Amino acid sequence: MLLAAAALAPSRQAGAFAEPDWASLIRKDHPRLFFNRETFPAVKARALGAEKELFASIKERTDALAAGPLESGDHGVRAAEAAFVFLVTGEDRYGDFAARLLEQSLDWYHARYAERKSVSWYSFSRINAWAAYDWLFNHLGPERRKRLGASFLKAVLQVQPTKKRKAFPRENWLGPISGFYSTPSLLWYAGVATFGDGIDDALAARLTVRGYQLFIELLRYRSRAAADDGGSASGALNYALAAYPWAEFNFFHTYRSATDRDIARNWPYVAYLPGWIFWNWLPGAREFGYGDAYHTTNRIRVEGLGIHLAQIVHFYAHSKPECAAFAQWLMRKTPRERRSSFPCTRFFLTEAPKLKPLHDPASRMPLARHFENMGQTFFRSGSGPDDTYALFTAGGVLEMHKHFDHNNFVIYKKGFLALDTGTRPEPGMHLTHYYCRTVAHNCVLIHMPGEEMPRYWGRRAPGEPDLPVPNDGGQRRRIGSKVAAFETTPEYAYVAGDATAVYHPDKCRLALRQFVFLPPNHFVVFDRVVSTDASYKKTWLLHTAAEPAITGYTFTAVHEQGRLFCRTLLPERAAVTKIGGPGKQFWSGGRNWPLPPGYRTPDTHPLLGQWRVEVSPEEERTQDLFLHLIEAGDAELERMAEAELVRREEQVGVRFGYGDREWEVLFGTSGPPSGRIKMAADGEIRLDRPLAEDVQPQAGLYGEPPRKA
Repeated sequence: MLLAAAALAPSRQAGAFAEPDWASLIRKDHPRLFFNRETFPAVKARALGAEKELFASIKERTDALAAGPLESGDHGVRAAEAAFVFLVTGEDRYGDFAARLLEQSLDWYHARYAERKSVSWYSFSRINAWAAYDWLFNHLGPERRKRLGASFLKAVLQVQPTKKRKAFPRENWLGPISGFYSTPSLLWYAGVATFGDGIDDALAARLTVRGYQLFIELLRYRSRAAADDGGSASGALNYALAAYPWAEFNFFHTYRSATDRDIARNWPYVAYLPGWIFWNWLPGAREFGYGDAYHTTNRIRVEGLGIHLAQIVHFYAHSKPECAAFAQWLMRKTPRERRSSFPCTRFFLTEAPKLKPLHDPASRMPLARHFENMGQTFFRSGSGPDDTYALFTAGGVLEMHKHFDHNNFVIYKKGFLALDTGTRPEPGMHLTHYYCRTVAHNCVLIHMPGEEMPRYWGRRAPGEPDLPVPNDGGQRRRIGSKVAAFETTPEYAYVAGDATAVYHPDKCRLALRQFVFLPPNHFVVFDRVVSTDASYKKTWLLHTAAEPAITGYTFTAVHEQGRLFCRTLLPERAAVTKIGGPGKQFWSGGRNWPLPPGYRTPDTHPLLGQWRVEVSPEEERTQDLFLHLIEAGDAELERMAEAELVRREEQVGVRFGYGDREWEVLFGTSGPPSGRIKMAADGEIRLDRPLAEDVQPQAGLYGEPPRKA
């Protein structure tokens, strides 16, 4: 049996892997995927005990499917359910029905390949089918299982990446730096399920080795992204908290069941995921809308989050008990999932540790949290519905589902006051020509005539003209910026992002933004922008959900129960204009980029962004300074704090009062990012210190300084 060359090609890092001796490590008996002979009694007891309602629903669903006609298609998930019911009940009729489902699925896989069509973008149904094959192994008999196993191996091999053909439409060949629910992820399950069974032992061994290599690459990549902070392979929550975690957890389960060894403890970064979730979590279980989010509700998909948190508890309760307890605390905020891509998973969570419950972990959190490799810095005045929240984007190592949005900021207080805009119709030029571009974010544009902007994933919808990507004056690289400084204190938090390298070098010599949060409600934003040509217009952007009202150099806009005020202090003679409204919400390159006809969300939806304010200097210069004071408040807030521009030698800044405090924040106008912050209360100076000039280290759930080795 031949295997696509790419599927078995050795990893470029293969020499770094300490690969096990698979011949002595893989169990000789079945089952060996997700559980084995020794662990199954506890799995069965959980199915008939703590998870009896779930088991009853699966059994009922299996009975209903068996009672009716069986249509052609992919029945991998249902086959796994029927096979599990068979193992728990011991009733042969369920085993026979599971085998029938598996056979029909295999016929369908081969038919799809013959028609040059994909089975699915996701490998999940086929992983379930491999589990069904493994769980039915002893029930099938030698001839039938060899026939099914050989057929299934062929179905896996023929969909692997190869130079001989291109991927079919919606056939996913992506590797370990993706969500890894692609066809290469099947190699591990195919190899382990058939290892040493006499079907094709040499092939099974090669698949096991290659599958293991790919998953180790995935774990190393995600470990690098999360570092000692937490995170995933993408900053976009609709990926990172939905389909992405299955890759890690399914590998952990099956490695343990096949080898009797726990590999999860070697990858502790997974345990810190709940901390990153916490910082993304806005009131009402909403999120900031980072990256390839749809922006229809900005709600976190909490319905599927609980199972991932439960698996963190299962795998890390002993090695990372504080992380597991934090996961349990978050689970109290999430409903139980109704359906799952892997419906039998809850039966495998047999670890029942007694963890010390956490009552208010939010009180231990700092004012800001910098996730360095995720490229995200979060700010919050607290964790309640009336608090102020912000996300600043800079640095990081991840391109997956990231936009051209370096130095972007999003502000939330009782509504989305400064927001990411647009959405992701697939297909639709709105995605490629507006939504992912710098103009759709709260960034700075540098307009160089004739610049060709980079492409992004996606394609035009039927009937849309084939137009070039507009020159929005934005960025050309999705990674490459850096965080030049960061600090968080009880009184304020600060980050400086240097985005120079992500703009075209022919137009940009410096793109530096300094962002200061003064709780509970104020932000100072200072930009130093140097172009290569004075005629290249620079534009500072802030997007709003509703139409802003501009008075002089101050504008205000509301969303839901919140209101934003923003005052331009520099440039001193600036053009402050607004763009938006029907037919101009997604304006770029001299035209609007609307959603395609019939798209489920209307162009007028507030969370897609309906207006933006543009600030540009009236005079042409190579270096321009932008200084803005932003105040977030209730919708009833009538006016913002009085503020004045402050100039010192080689420094500019703002002075304003709020409550019993008077703040002064200054920034250096040359050299590396620098500045000074001063706060007085009741006529007494309480704070007077320079802004940080380096990055304050943080680690773990609570952002405490990392421990020295």
